[in-house]
Amino acid sequence: MKYVIRFRKIWIWVFLIGFVLFLLSSNSGLKPTWNPVEQLIIEIASPFQKFIKKTADIIEKFWSGYFHLVNVHKDNRKLKKEIQSLKAESFRFRELLASNNRLQKLLKFKHTINRPVLAAQVIGLDPTGWFKSIIIDKGRGAGVKLNMAVVDARGVVGRIVSVSPNYAKALLVIDQNSAVDCLVQRSRARGMVKGLSTEICNLDYVVKSSDVAVGDMIVTSGLGGVFPKGLSMGKVVKIKGANGGLFKDIEIKPSVDFSKLEEVLVILKHQRSKLSNRRKIRK
Repeated sequence: MKYVIRFRKIWIWVFLIGFVLFLLSSNSGLKPTWNPVEQLIIEIASPFQKFIKKTADIIEKFWSGYFHLVNVHKDNRKLKKEIQSLKAESFRFRELLASNNRLQKLLKFKHTINRPVLAAQVIGLDPTGWFKSIIIDKGRGAGVKLNMAVVDARGVVGRIVSVSPNYAKALLVIDQNSAVDCLVQRSRARGMVKGLSTEICNLDYVVKSSDVAVGDMIVTSGLGGVFPKGLSMGKVVKIKGANGGLFKDIEIKPSVDFSKLEEVLVILKHQRSKLSNRRKIRK
């Protein structure tokens, strides 16, 4: 109750001081100078008026600053959203650019193969984990069949070992169950590339007298009817002479980086119609 009475007294004094100042200002144009009583009232009332004005200015600045900060906060959130959106668009653009570059390389490689090919997307790895293989998004419905060669712009990837209507599984050449008949491109020495790991394959059955050197390129021989002749398999990185054996121990680094497979080409086999076969028989 005491605080309420004090508060009321303060406002009464403020009202009286304001009223007196109003009277003084209204009469200021009538008298050239203040009389002693007016001077006394001015000296007493002016500090209060100054205090009230400063308080009002502080409150005004506070409110204007508060609303300004609220607007700044809203603008910051808006700008952050725009920055995140631009980052996402930039990431999608870079991804599209990288995909376009890979497809351009596949397209160039396609022109070097004198066979029909089918582009496919790598959608997964072998779910069992027993084999080094990939799953592609093309199957029997697109013309994919067993033992078709799978390649990319860098070289041989593997061969088709399982097919469903819409998907297929390709066994990679780095799998231990894979074997591809190959040639040393420079000397034409023959051997069999077998999988060993994701980074190394063995070139087996190369006789000791064969001319093979580190750095030689290994290509497919075309035998077996799966892989066309001349596709890149890898490069010789190590040669060991097997003591007492008939063959050299040769390691090659595959041309394909199997950890970065995203798009591949399936080499389709030529289909000869029965009518053409009959024509050949008649001739």
